[in-house]
Amino acid sequence: MTSVAVIIVAAGSGTRLGAAQPKAFVSLGDATVLEHAVARAVAATSAPRLVIVVPAGRVDSTTALLSARLPGAADRVTVVPGGAERADSVLAGLAAVDDSVDVVLVHDAARALTPSSLFDEVARAVADRHAGVLPVVPIADTVKRVGADRVVTETVDRSVLAAAQTPQGFPRVDLVEAYRMAAASGALASCTDDAAVFAAADRTVSTIDGSPLAFKITTPADLERAEAILEGGSGRGAAITAPAGELRTGIGVDAHAFKEGTPLWLGGILWPDAEAGLAGHSDGDAAAHAIVDALLTAAGLGDIGSRFGTADPQYAGASGARFIAEAVALVEDAGWRVVNASVEIITNAPKLGPRRHEMQDALSAALGAPVSVAATTSDGLGMTGEGRGIAAVASALLVRAS
Repeated sequence: MTSVAVIIVAAGSGTRLGAAQPKAFVSLGDATVLEHAVARAVAATSAPRLVIVVPAGRVDSTTALLSARLPGAADRVTVVPGGAERADSVLAGLAAVDDSVDVVLVHDAARALTPSSLFDEVARAVADRHAGVLPVVPIADTVKRVGADRVVTETVDRSVLAAAQTPQGFPRVDLVEAYRMAAASGALASCTDDAAVFAAADRTVSTIDGSPLAFKITTPADLERAEAILEGGSGRGAAITAPAGELRTGIGVDAHAFKEGTPLWLGGILWPDAEAGLAGHSDGDAAAHAIVDALLTAAGLGDIGSRFGTADPQYAGASGARFIAEAVALVEDAGWRVVNASVEIITNAPKLGPRRHEMQDALSAALGAPVSVAATTSDGLGMTGEGRGIAAVASALLVRAS
């Protein structure tokens, strides 16, 4: 059986956040950024051991904090001091990982809302591929190359670009050797993440779909976004008051049949224990697709079929989160802003209640606005009642951008 350890890097100063203390120790909801990151890593089924790398003067206080707040995981967590640069902190973390570990995941504490399922997916992919694995998300914005005089020199093809996230996973022995080689050659200074170190040692780095929840908390706006997601997902947030201006609502409906041998993506998250996934040109996420249709119809922009049709190869296997992000971009280009959305999922299985908040978090992160999720059955009627598939009905509220 493959053994896995997670190194969580939390030694950075976080100057761009403008806080009086290191970013990982800033409050996020009712806990710190670091506590949220550790709790999600601890919940991953693939990660029995965690190494937390913190500023040198915070080792004892962090150990006490995590022991008090996550007592069930205290015996699985080791806290060590980091270094001046991120690479120094990763090396300190690697030194604390037992030689018996096969796979190491390196994760930034600043990506505090990363779903537990992403840790498992990365670890599984490393074990299967025997290579480095990097979670990525597509770039929705048009990308420009700008010269020193601030004049645009080129529009870059974004279809071949992706934004890197963490956790990044590697065979432990290979990552240790890659860092040794990079340090010896002086290449560490030019490597901005662990995948770059791994690739600089002429080792393969492959990718998997990342998560919209794995965004990095870097600025005060990022922290506000994370707090809004937590409030929306937990139901603790205040009631949303629609801003003044012209409002539009839209309805979206989607349904997909079950297909054996396919992973189930629903509500923006993976259901690894499901017996079958959903058939489709993309990931088949009926809940996400219904939200996309609701957004597009509210803005008068057609539907998911006309915008992201099955004839377009770039959307083969695409995640529901990607469709939502691209639909939001279309809506905003048309002069609208998303206020919120809701989706009702109709299915007998899987049971959605235990992971409803996780779906809300994932969909809210993709939408950039609160999403509420509900579930029902169809009392044995039709495709969903007979257990042949899943359907979803969504609504979205837009306001004219000022």
